[in-house]
Amino acid sequence: MGRMESDCRIPMSCLRPRILALHALFWVLVSLRVFGAALLSEEKTAVARPVTTPCWQMEEFVVAVECSRCNTLQSSWAACIQTGYVETINCTKSNKDEYKSCRSTLMEEHLFWKFEGATLGLTILFALIVVARQRSLDRLASEKVRRQIESI
Repeated sequence: MGRMESDCRIPMSCLRPRILALHALFWVLVSLRVFGAALLSEEKTAVARPVTTPCWQMEEFVVAVECSRCNTLQSSWAACIQTGYVETINCTKSNKDEYKSCRSTLMEEHLFWKFEGATLGLTILFALIVVARQRSLDRLASEKVRRQIESI
């Protein structure tokens, strides 16, 4: 019998201490970069956020104007930036009018049908790939059987 092959998929040269140390150093640096960026973004958002919370988060409210697409004037508002749609809220206790980001039913329906279309398209694509692969494997199998019969 010849040499038995290992089930290990990692080349033995990758298990040297120097290479393992370099890999560990690389992943530590990547982790520090990712976590550092996350911490910096948290600090920036904490500084950028106003201290006051909207009245609709602390008290009851009534929707004065239903959810509608933001116009060009409103597009710079914080409420419009999130979804592109805004509704006017009237807080009952403080009697303040504020704007709240919302999700339009038309937008949701449009996104749903885009998702359905993408799913159907991928289903058809992968079904065609499976059929082509099966035909290829069937051809290979029949060719192998033909060669075995000819060799007899």
